[in-house]
Amino acid sequence: MTTTREEQPLIPYRSVQNYFATWESRAGYKLVLGGTRHHGYYKAATRMPFPINPALRRMEDHLYNTLDLPKGSEVLDAGCGVGHVAMYFARKGLRVRAIDLVENHILWAERDIKAQGLDSQVSVRVGDYHHLGHISDTSLDGVFTMETFVHANDGRRVLNEFFRVLKPGGTLALYEYWHVSDQEIPSDVPKHILESAKRVNKYGAMPTGELLTKGVLRNWLKEQGFVDVEETDLSENIAPMSFFFYLLGYIPFLIISFFGLQQYFVNTEAGVQGYRGLKRGLWGYASYKAKKPLGDTNTSDTGLRRR
Repeated sequence: MTTTREEQPLIPYRSVQNYFATWESRAGYKLVLGGTRHHGYYKAATRMPFPINPALRRMEDHLYNTLDLPKGSEVLDAGCGVGHVAMYFARKGLRVRAIDLVENHILWAERDIKAQGLDSQVSVRVGDYHHLGHISDTSLDGVFTMETFVHANDGRRVLNEFFRVLKPGGTLALYEYWHVSDQEIPSDVPKHILESAKRVNKYGAMPTGELLTKGVLRNWLKEQGFVDVEETDLSENIAPMSFFFYLLGYIPFLIISFFGLQQYFVNTEAGVQGYRGLKRGLWGYASYKAKKPLGDTNTSDTGLRRR
C-alpha cells in the first residue's frame, strides 16, 4: 500500500478540509455512521431506518452492482473518506486506488487497510480528483464517487479526468444529490427551507452540488463523451435515513436556529431541513452509470478530450 501526497494540486480545497475538520463532522460521521460518509439503502416504503449498518452495506452493494466489474478489475475511489467503501470492494475482489483531500482521512484509511490485511489490494493517497496526473491514460476499469462529486469546484473538469483515466469500455458510477431548479420550486415552500439549502451548499463546501439541478449531471456526462448513461432515482430508498437525521437533529436545530448558529452546525441543519425538502420533492438522490466508448482513447497532453 502506498500513501503519498498529490504534488501541486490543481485547485486548493481548504473549504472541504475545513468542513470535514469540524467537531460536528468528525463526531457525527464516527458516532452515527461508524465513519462512513454516505446514505444507506432501504426498500421502497420502508419507514424506520434501523439497523443502520446493513443499510450502509446495501448502498455499497448497490454501487458494486452498478459498476458490474469482474474480480481483479482496478477502480478509482474518488473521495474515499476513511476507506470504508474501498476496503469493502477490495474484500469483494476489486483492486482499488483511493484518493481523498483530507490527510487525516488517508491516515485513518491507511491504518485500517493495514489492520485488515488489504495492503496488496488498496492504495491510498492525498489527492484532488480535478487533477489525476499520477494515473495513466486509459488505465482503469472503473471510477466511482459516493456523495463526493458535489464537492468539486469544476465538475466538468473532474468528469474529463475520469474519462481520461478510464479504459475504453470502462464504467463510471456516481452516487450524488440533485435538486429542482428555482423555477420548479412551489410558491408555498417556506423561505427558511430555501435559505437552509444555500447555507448547506456554502458551508458544506458543495459548489457543484449547487449546480446539479435534476438532469444536469446526466447531460454533463453526455457532453464529456460518455455513452449508455443511466440515471436511477434512489430518493425513496434513502428516505428512512434522512428521517433518522431529522429526528436526531431536531432539538439541536431549534437551539442553533434560535441563536443564529446554523453555519457552524451545517450537518444538523442539513439533517432537519434536508428531510423537509426531500418530502416536498425539492431534492433527491440518484445513481448515475456511464461508459467510456469502446475504441475511444483520445486525450490531449493536459488530460482533456480533443473536441
